[in-house]
Amino acid sequence: MDRPSFVPHPLPSAHVLLRFAMRLVGLAAVAAMSTRGFAATFAALLALAAFYCLLVAVQRREAPFGPVLTHVDEAAVYALCAGLLSRL
Repeated sequence: MDRPSFVPHPLPSAHVLLRFAMRLVGLAAVAAMSTRGFAATFAALLALAAFYCLLVAVQRREAPFGPVLTHVDEAAVYALCAGLLSRL
């Protein structure tokens, strides 16, 4: 059976924004408990979250930067935040 080349039921953008915010809060909570320092740990966790989102996007065959927010957009924001945080 052929797999579809796109996600048949894309999630609404509000759901993706909520998922992003909840994951950001969770990562910040874990980074706050780190002994290595908040900024370094949070930047590393954001980079791992970006990698995870890219893997999910490839698995689900999501179109990058489409009309609704996807894991690709989420990965781009995580990578941007990780890069900015590691520079500070």
